[in-house]
Amino acid sequence: MRILLNEAVPTARRAFWLFLGTSALGLGALGAVLPILPTTPFVILAAFSFGKSAPRIQATLESNPVFGPVITDWRESGAIAPRFKLLSIAMMAGVFALSLALSVSVPVLCVQALCMAGAAIFILGRPSPAA
Repeated sequence: MRILLNEAVPTARRAFWLFLGTSALGLGALGAVLPILPTTPFVILAAFSFGKSAPRIQATLESNPVFGPVITDWRESGAIAPRFKLLSIAMMAGVFALSLALSVSVPVLCVQALCMAGAAIFILGRPSPAA
């Protein structure tokens, strides 16, 4: 386990970052199968957290053929690929439509719409990675 951990970081702080990275990666894995939970932000958070606690796990995540390019694009330029932008917006619209179909109360719909609009503005405002 020593090889995996960043020994330069104090133990309590390292444990926090390791816990956060593991939790984020778990949520990202759930997001891969649940349409209402995003995967990419959790994987980016996991890579960041593992960088603070377990650099070898971070390197493994960054060399993953699926997640590696996403992490690299975000680190280098804060970029989100157009397909992920479209997928994010479509998922938000789908969740909002489901809320409407389930007759969720108007105040909840308003809060949901404001939060999703803010997230959509952020996502669409990010640059796309250079080809």
